[in-house]
Amino acid sequence: MDGHGIVTENSYNDEGHVTRIVREDEPVTYRIGTRGSKLAMVQATLVRDRLAAACPMDHFELVTIATKGDRITDRPLADLGGGAFVREIERALLAREIDLAVHSMKDLPAEQPEGLCLAKAWTREDPRDVLVLRNREVRSVGDPLELLPIGATVATGSVRRSTFLRLRRPDLNIVDIRGNVDTRLRKLFEPRVDEPPLEAIVLAAAGLKRLGRAEVISGYLDPGWMIPAPNQGQLAIELRVGDDSLKAKIDALGDEAAETVARAERDFLKSTGATCHEAVAAYARFEDGELKMESYYEG
Repeated sequence: MDGHGIVTENSYNDEGHVTRIVREDEPVTYRIGTRGSKLAMVQATLVRDRLAAACPMDHFELVTIATKGDRITDRPLADLGGGAFVREIERALLAREIDLAVHSMKDLPAEQPEGLCLAKAWTREDPRDVLVLRNREVRSVGDPLELLPIGATVATGSVRRSTFLRLRRPDLNIVDIRGNVDTRLRKLFEPRVDEPPLEAIVLAAAGLKRLGRAEVISGYLDPGWMIPAPNQGQLAIELRVGDDSLKAKIDALGDEAAETVARAERDFLKSTGATCHEAVAAYARFEDGELKMESYYEG
């Protein structure tokens, strides 16, 4: 027992280690706040299902909340300011309209609002960036940028990705793109008459894999030069400070290595004081039991 009336037991099945929470108090209904995009819903559903399996007495329901980043799609993300995809959800959390929130951790500003905290990080998905070519038949086992002709038009909504692409291939025509993953893929594969033709787009591997769209990946960009955004591929589960019982349930499903990596990258982000207009990157991981991290900041 952990001091919050919660007992955890460990077991193993064909999928490996399973943590199950055995509770002694009354069942509780928890409201999970999330954006309404397909990827956000997939991620929130993943969290809901894991918590429901670990806490079978409790009930977990999803609550969709529209954010500034969802409503304003005709301006670059950098112009919307920090927290464009999280602030409305955090306000709902503080107002007790929801009990926890699921975000892509890379969307979180370095500083959280007073009264909120993060639960222990869960296992991270692939943190790399990928290139998706308009020609779906082409695949690369090396540097996928070598598949692009001189002057090719490549779209991304990220200042970081634009910076690294220009450093690697200054000949490329880098243009901005907005919209969820499906919208960006549609703009690449089936552009409308008022949309510029694109040779490729850059996306996060994690989002494509969670959506079951890994088949569109033409090649993985080497994180040695395309350093991922801090916490890319990592989910953030946010809750109110003082909700210790709920935090204990979520933390029981956490991963020590993932937590260490997440903290290292967030600490770097905080140290830079970077805004959405600046390129900031951090990639931490364990190699042979040692924590290593590459980072980049251009203010």
